[in-house]
Amino acid sequence: MAPAQDDKIITMTQKEITANAIDDLILPRLVALNGGLGNVPGVRLAGVHAGVKKRKRDLALIAFDGPQACASVVTTNEIKAAPVLVTRESLKTHDSQMRAIVCNSGNANACTGAKGERDARATARQAAALLGIPKQSVVVASTGVIGVPLPIDRISKSLERAAADLEAGSEAAWDAAEAIMTTDRVPKLAAYAFYDGEKRYVVGGIAKGSGMIAPNLATMLAFIATDAPMSQSELQRHLVEAADRSFNMISVDGDMSTNDSAYAFAPISEANAPKHFGAALNKLCEELAQAMVADGEGATKTLTVHVTGAKDEMQARTVARSIINRNSVKSMINGEDPNWGRIVAAAGEARCGMDPEKWSLYLNDLLWVDVGAVEVLSEAEGHRELEHKSITIRLDLGIGPAAATGWACDISRDWVRINASYRT
Repeated sequence: MAPAQDDKIITMTQKEITANAIDDLILPRLVALNGGLGNVPGVRLAGVHAGVKKRKRDLALIAFDGPQACASVVTTNEIKAAPVLVTRESLKTHDSQMRAIVCNSGNANACTGAKGERDARATARQAAALLGIPKQSVVVASTGVIGVPLPIDRISKSLERAAADLEAGSEAAWDAAEAIMTTDRVPKLAAYAFYDGEKRYVVGGIAKGSGMIAPNLATMLAFIATDAPMSQSELQRHLVEAADRSFNMISVDGDMSTNDSAYAFAPISEANAPKHFGAALNKLCEELAQAMVADGEGATKTLTVHVTGAKDEMQARTVARSIINRNSVKSMINGEDPNWGRIVAAAGEARCGMDPEKWSLYLNDLLWVDVGAVEVLSEAEGHRELEHKSITIRLDLGIGPAAATGWACDISRDWVRINASYRT
């Protein structure tokens, strides 16, 4: 049962914005909503136990009241799971007519050959029959153990129950978010209301991700929807931009899996996206991405890496990704060892034009190492700052005006324990 949900106003970086046009030009008015995808009008959800896992919910069904434009960003791994391939085929012809999502956890349906693709198609076909929609209008997704055949009989029986349980609202969204979890400890939901003049829209999502997380997506799934109408191409553009700033800027362990997918849905229209949709989607994806890092397998600390003073955003992102993806940095954070050389070495490893004579490094807003590699904080002071549960590092490249941010967690002994016995 999900906890009671109430709307709340997010803390803004500037003063709260009213709905008048002048203030809208300064900062979009965003309102955080508890309950994730359940806040989006026209979306119904269910999460049930199908028996893929021993006890917990492991099958989610999400249905839309009308045809939806669908945008996607999926793994760049050359080994792609059957549901990723089957959904890609459907989107080639029906990317403006999608109506549902089926996702199971506990089994990735990856490296399962022709049978895996047949099972993914059978899942889409049955969901379509239960909902009275075309089979090509169903997105299928899976997450879990690789190389094991999907228990299609269990999923088939449970789909009927999931279709009967479909409901709108935050409680149903909570159930669906639980059903897509693997090693996650908590469900991940987020939603924001935004305004185009006096017109109110909502964008909401659920996600999963805890391990095998690295830049360029990871063992993560995200299902996002909005009631703001727009074209498929417009939705795709916004999703790619949001993913580049969020899902592609997190790291737990440096691994990339076979099933990573983010799908976004919107009522189809020839119009451009409403004003501030991009800002709301960016905020939503960033919140879901940070939730994955905070829930990283065995994590005890979170790390935010700001790269400033870059010549352009691409350089800033590349350096930030190089830092957050290094296990030497993650283990340093876990051990609270102020070994700043690992951070600088990881930045230089990006090989994207860092000037060795111009950089400076900050730890939790304190100058740590000044230009010229002059250490300012003592080892004791550095250790004391690393004792915090949330660590912020800023590397100023001293070259230009651009910046980017990445997020990571530490690597602990528990990460080894979890991954040493994932199947057994």
